Formats: sequence, C-alpha cells, structure tokens
Amino acid sequence: MRVTRRAATLPVSFFERPADVVARELLGTLVVSTVGGPRTSGRIVETEAYLGRDDPASHGYCDRRHAQNESLYGRPGGWYVYLSYGMHWCANLVCGPPGHASAVLLRALEPVEGLATMRRRRAGAADRHLCSGPGRLCQALGVTRSLDGRLMRRSAVTVRTA
Repeated sequence: MRVTRRAATLPVSFFERPADVVARELLGTLVVSTVGGPRTSGRIVETEAYLGRDDPASHGYCDRRHAQNESLYGRPGGWYVYLSYGMHWCANLVCGPPGHASAVLLRALEPVEGLATMRRRRAGAADRHLCSGPGRLCQALGVTRSLDGRLMRRSAVTVRTA
C-alpha cells in the first residue's frame, strides 16, 4: 500500500516562534503562488532572519515604526512586502508575537512549477537566475506590495510543507 502525502499550508503557530528558528525550518518548504492566474512554485533554498528591535539590520530596529513597515508589526504568518532600492519587491513572513517586528526574508527559491510563467515575468532570464535573489523570486512569483499585510494562509501566495 502506498500513501501519498499532500502538501499542507503552514499553520500560524509555525510563525509564532523566533525568526531565526523559523528561517531554518522554512528551508525545503514550497512557496506556491496563484497571482495573476497561472500557478508557480519554488522550494525555499535560502532565507534570512530579522530579529526585531535589537537587530540593526531589521526594519523594526529600535522600534522604528512608520506606514511602510506597519505590517512588520502585525500577526505572525502575515506578509511584509517592501520595495528595495526603489525597484525590487522583497517578501518576508512575520514571526514571533505581534508588535515584535521580526520576520524572515525569502532570499532564494529553486523553481518547481510554472517555469514558463516565471520566464515570461523575468523577461527570459536564464533558469538559474529565475528565483536567485529576493527581488527575482518576487518577480517570478508575481509578488507585489498588494500582498503586504495579508495573512499568508488567506493570500494568493502560500508556504506549504514539501
């Protein structure tokens, strides 16, 4: 008898932990996007943890709070999407308790599904460059600021077990 396992969307409780723990455990999971219709997905191969108010690299360092980073202070499992260098969207998943401003940046994916759509969105980039960076993976998956502040489980972009 063969048992087939279905990928399950990660629960909110997964993100209610410290960002450094979540960052490690996200490796190998799948990001699945249905933005714009076609389904695209990739396996997470690189993440980066931002630890909140005491982390100088975090957008929440010293509790710096403003309209652009408000979702970083939101509920665990929510998206924090911001524009980097005025041109690239970067997707983070909020971790820890609300108000803590910690998150995990999705840095790189191994494309799994919807490569034709990813190539079109990335203007014919070589396959090895489709999702090799936070801005590239957002472009390949169709992620924009419209995802910011939404709970991952209720959005067009979800993270699932492999």
